[in-house]
Amino acid sequence: MTHEFKNIVEKALLTKQKGSKSVLASVVALDGSSYRRPGVRMLILENGDMVGAVSGGCVEKEVRLQAQTVFDTGVSKIMTYDGRYRLGCEGVLYILLELFHPEEGFFEEFFRCLKERTPFEIHSFYEKEESQPNGLGSFVKIEKNLFSISTPAFSYEANPHPIFKQSMAPPFKLVIVGAEHDAVKFCSFGALAGWEVTIIASAKEQKSIENFNGAFAFVSTTPETVAFKGIDNQTAIVLMTHNFAKDLRYLVALKNTKPAYIGLLGPSKRREDLLNQFIEYCPEIDDAFLECIHGPAGLNIGSETPEEIAISVVAEILAFTRQQKPISLSKKTGKIHNTGL
Repeated sequence: MTHEFKNIVEKALLTKQKGSKSVLASVVALDGSSYRRPGVRMLILENGDMVGAVSGGCVEKEVRLQAQTVFDTGVSKIMTYDGRYRLGCEGVLYILLELFHPEEGFFEEFFRCLKERTPFEIHSFYEKEESQPNGLGSFVKIEKNLFSISTPAFSYEANPHPIFKQSMAPPFKLVIVGAEHDAVKFCSFGALAGWEVTIIASAKEQKSIENFNGAFAFVSTTPETVAFKGIDNQTAIVLMTHNFAKDLRYLVALKNTKPAYIGLLGPSKRREDLLNQFIEYCPEIDDAFLECIHGPAGLNIGSETPEEIAISVVAEILAFTRQQKPISLSKKTGKIHNTGL
């Protein structure tokens, strides 16, 4: 959810710079089931525009309507939305509405946090009933610093209300090594998933970031000069140069990194040949690195086109990094999510 909150903060900053106000809506509790779980947020602007969503689209109009009193008074409130008779989700949402008016220094520290890929937390004080008691509101914790979003009447330490805490990892990052037609399609799907997509292309490629819709960064380099920085357990890498020697050289360049996932295009035979040669170059490589390598990349969903292959790889990355075994939800017993719904 980090990318959703990032989009909210960016829009709130632009809105503030234009002299307008915005209201943050946060789902802080849930009885039963719903389309989204607690921790999802959206931003409502004074002109009625919205950024993000707290459901599949059913709740947002009422949230916008309820937010008007917060615009008028500046006082945070709790609203409830009972979906049992309207959505068929058998759940009651508790949504905190507060002015998005963070204290001095928040924006600078937040964007530094994202750039340095530092985890952060969001703590929201709430009540499980429709009310406007003093002290409702959220704080963002970045390392040892606490920033209030709406300046609740109570300090953090003295606040008597229940608190919803949410840990936020750095934005998930996808590194695509290659710049062919399928890499262009894959970039679009990665960006749609909310990932920060970096394209690494050969210095000989006649392409730039403008060719990759949704790309966060574009690097023109070679396997010998590439600098794989910021590769962590929130990073997936897919080697798709369509050149065996280049893929091998890039894999060797990755040997000292610890990504969450490495994907290889091509058949199983190509993967085995690639890994055999890689181990010859890097005989002391640890098992953890090898276990994150997937080839052929993607889930077996019958993909044929570049777009379908991109969907299958995105799905495998999600499943693997979230430690899920892909099955049809119609075959799953119990709740959709292991915790929550």
